[in-house]
Amino acid sequence: MSHLRDYLKQIIFGGNDGIVTTFAIVAGFAGANADGVSQVGALAVLIFGLANLFADAVSMGLGEFLSSRSAHDLYRARRLRRVKAITHFPEAEIVSLSETFQHKGLSPDKARAVSEALTSSPQLMAEMLLCHKHGVQPPEDDNPGINGIVTFVSFVIFGFLPLVPYVLREADDLSLSLSVAATLTALTGLGILRWTATGDKPSAAILETVGVGSACAAVAYLVGWLVGG
Repeated sequence: MSHLRDYLKQIIFGGNDGIVTTFAIVAGFAGANADGVSQVGALAVLIFGLANLFADAVSMGLGEFLSSRSAHDLYRARRLRRVKAITHFPEAEIVSLSETFQHKGLSPDKARAVSEALTSSPQLMAEMLLCHKHGVQPPEDDNPGINGIVTFVSFVIFGFLPLVPYVLREADDLSLSLSVAATLTALTGLGILRWTATGDKPSAAILETVGVGSACAAVAYLVGWLVGG
């Protein structure tokens, strides 16, 4: 369960985008053909769907990796600047941290005393300033490579589900209905994962996840209908 919480962002982000990406192919084909997706055929849906699935999964995984790496580099640069400021201009940093602690409920005297004590450890004080003043957490326990892999795997696993009906049977109007059902099931699964990890109200977690994904899928169908209908 702890690992699920650690990578919940990547699972939800990759999974939701994967579902919407592949269902957009199905819905776009269906919306663009007056006689339904059966005019296109399962093979065409699979070719376009799988090509987009894996291309976008790689893009998403690498994007998450680079984003995490950039966030780590930015944090370390900001922490280093804070450490230098604490070393050379401790009074200004003491005042800044003391004010932050006072906003969080400490009395002025206690806030000042704690801030002064932290000057003996400039890196810790810098991390406290970044965390409590700017809301930025240390990235040492965050692995960009694993983040990218989790995003990629989530994208592929959840994104494949809307294509399953076209793998198992010939394409017809029922295939689209089954793909819609698979898409809703996948989105519901993501909502359940979110609820399990966060402890939010299950109805809120599931309905929000399904609602956002369904809205994106509806837009894909509408665009296909407007362009090709």
